[in-house]
Amino acid sequence: MTLTTTRELLDTAVRQRHGVAAFNVVLLEHAEAFVAAAETTELPVILQISENCVRYHGSLAPLGGAVLRLAQDASVPVAVHLDHAESLDLVLEAVDLGFTGVMYDGSGLDYPENVRRTAQVVATCHVHQVPVEAELGEIGGKDGVHRPGVRTDPEDAHSFVEATGVDALAVAVGSSHAMTSREAVLDEVLISALANAVAVPLVLHGSSGVPDEGLVSAVRAGITKVNIATHLNTVFTQSVRERLDVRGAVDPRDYVRHGRAAVAAEAARLLRVLNEPSGKPEQTLPPT
Repeated sequence: MTLTTTRELLDTAVRQRHGVAAFNVVLLEHAEAFVAAAETTELPVILQISENCVRYHGSLAPLGGAVLRLAQDASVPVAVHLDHAESLDLVLEAVDLGFTGVMYDGSGLDYPENVRRTAQVVATCHVHQVPVEAELGEIGGKDGVHRPGVRTDPEDAHSFVEATGVDALAVAVGSSHAMTSREAVLDEVLISALANAVAVPLVLHGSSGVPDEGLVSAVRAGITKVNIATHLNTVFTQSVRERLDVRGAVDPRDYVRHGRAAVAAEAARLLRVLNEPSGKPEQTLPPT
């Protein structure tokens, strides 16, 4: 049984100076592909289900339960994480189901309310040994709330982490959600400053728009958790579309299987990219 917490994976990655891939699950086939990629590469992975995904399916339990079972049966460490949750009830449901990490997104709130609610989520989740990721700086392209060009201030990040007790912090450093081209340029100087300012791992959202070399540089500068969704959905869709062009393709098991295989191959490649050695000595995060 290799279901593990996000905190365990991130702390190990910080010590070893590499990144941890966090891939978003929309369909069960996504989760199957990501676990297959992790087992092929013998590298850990985080499987994420977002609040938007829960809305699509109508509930968390069916998909969440299946993903948890895949994680439990995997031969490598796998964490199951609730992504971009704005609902406190959904956070509690994920914890009750057995999720091993949650991301509470209070970035649309004013600062005092974000701190208050995030601290409440942390206190509740920590009772169940579930680590919490949160967001301070706005990240572009998400539901009209976030504005491109916003950057997280290191002093604000330090104050937020101290006030809330979060286990990981998503920061705005130049990426944007839902990018379909990989041309984003990250602020590596800011990443380093943020890594020095907080005592918890940093998370990069909107990583689909960042090229391979940018992801490697971001990890070397101080990013630990790297969220990738849109890029892998693009790979899935392209593969399914190509298969649908084949005459007589009507069985969804046929064309979805091709999408799953394409995603597994690309996820494995990204896992290897993020686990390139940094050339730096091992580091230890102070306890939080």
